[in-house]
Amino acid sequence: MSGFRKWAFWRRVQYGTGFFTFWLLVSGLVYLIYFTTPPTCFDSLQNGGEDGVDCGGPCVRICAISVTPPSVLWVNSFRVADGQYNAVAYIENRNEVAATRELNYTLTLLDGNEVIAEKHGVTLLPPNSVYPIFEGPIFTEGGRVPTETTLTLEPVAVWQPATMGREQFRVLDYELMDVDARPRLSTQVENTALTDATAVEVVATIFSSAGTPLTASRTFIDNFRARTTRDVVFTWPNSIARTVRSCEIPSDIVLLIDRSGSMRADGQNPPEPLTSAKLAAETFIEQVKGEAQVGVISYATTPSLPIEQTLTADLTAAREAIASVTMGTDGVQYTNLGDAFRSAYQELSSDRGRDNARKVIILMTDGDVTMPFDPETGNMNREFAANYARQQAEVAKDSEVTVYTIGFGDFLRNPGPDLTRDTGLLRELASGAEYFFTAPTATELANVYQTIASGLCEEGITRVEIIPKTDANFTPLR
Repeated sequence: MSGFRKWAFWRRVQYGTGFFTFWLLVSGLVYLIYFTTPPTCFDSLQNGGEDGVDCGGPCVRICAISVTPPSVLWVNSFRVADGQYNAVAYIENRNEVAATRELNYTLTLLDGNEVIAEKHGVTLLPPNSVYPIFEGPIFTEGGRVPTETTLTLEPVAVWQPATMGREQFRVLDYELMDVDARPRLSTQVENTALTDATAVEVVATIFSSAGTPLTASRTFIDNFRARTTRDVVFTWPNSIARTVRSCEIPSDIVLLIDRSGSMRADGQNPPEPLTSAKLAAETFIEQVKGEAQVGVISYATTPSLPIEQTLTADLTAAREAIASVTMGTDGVQYTNLGDAFRSAYQELSSDRGRDNARKVIILMTDGDVTMPFDPETGNMNREFAANYARQQAEVAKDSEVTVYTIGFGDFLRNPGPDLTRDTGLLRELASGAEYFFTAPTATELANVYQTIASGLCEEGITRVEIIPKTDANFTPLR
């Protein structure tokens, strides 16, 4: 009897163990199915052999730590009209396969330290490429002129492997026409792929022979059929003759030379710094290239009358006119920048000025503007004289005359409110910050003239770069 009970006991143990084992397995299976989630590349956890959270290893996404961040090659803003600009930047992605569909950026236009316009955007960034960003039109606060343009790139959230695919488009020959009137850049773009492309953005940037971006434009192709060629035209609303600096464009140039009393600061004969200033200006004549005409006007209380040299293609005559400039002898010689600009603009607008030429005024002064006197008081009023100079310079600039200003002499070595006032005015009178120069010495003045001469006429062919942009440029690898 005891043996039978022992056997029955162990049978119950076996049945119980089997029963509990079965339900344990069933419960585990239910838990796995309904209460657990297998590791994925989208669960915000590093739990499936990834190199980082949802990146690397079995995941398609590339970990940011293994990616070289994109860099900004250059960024600039180009004037379209008063207070209206196009901003363009080139971004380089050096990674062989890492790309992103969402690169967020901020373009900022500044006047000094003040933000005068800001634009936010997002662009795709293919791998192993230089890719353009174009934003426009951008309107500046109060129509102010930007002195600096910056581009800020936000950290990329998702990197993934992709191919470039830019070979889908091929840019054929281009032609740049009518830069002095109604600028027009014509080209042909070919879609070499077997598939259509939509919403193709095409950016054209014009570079100097030195590689400096000068201006840019953009157009769109809504539907670009496969294996077809499209005519593409870029336009500008205003002349870009003074922007596209090529020797193919002739220049009419008037040199304004200061002969006020301070230009004889040493009291000697020949006077200094006037003599050194004239020699530096003569070096400018020697460096002028292309089909240029040069006029020479000296000024003090009033501009010379008659002027030393009307516009002429005889550069020897222009150089001799500079050499002939002398100090005034009729009393105290003040500085009248306003009438100097007025006289130069009249010469450029005369019958001697050419309709197809780039118009240029180059003003050299050793500082303080003091004339004309305030008509209300009959006395010297520097602010009145400065405002008059601004008005006359604006008349010229509004007529597409490029104005260069050069501050020359020892006054540049004396920091203080007077220096800030004088250099600030010269910066305002120029066509832009890049057209304003300072030269404390005669050697530096000669270098400034050389820089201006090189900028007016660059040797070599201007380069045009045309880049089509579309999602077709971005093919993810799976």
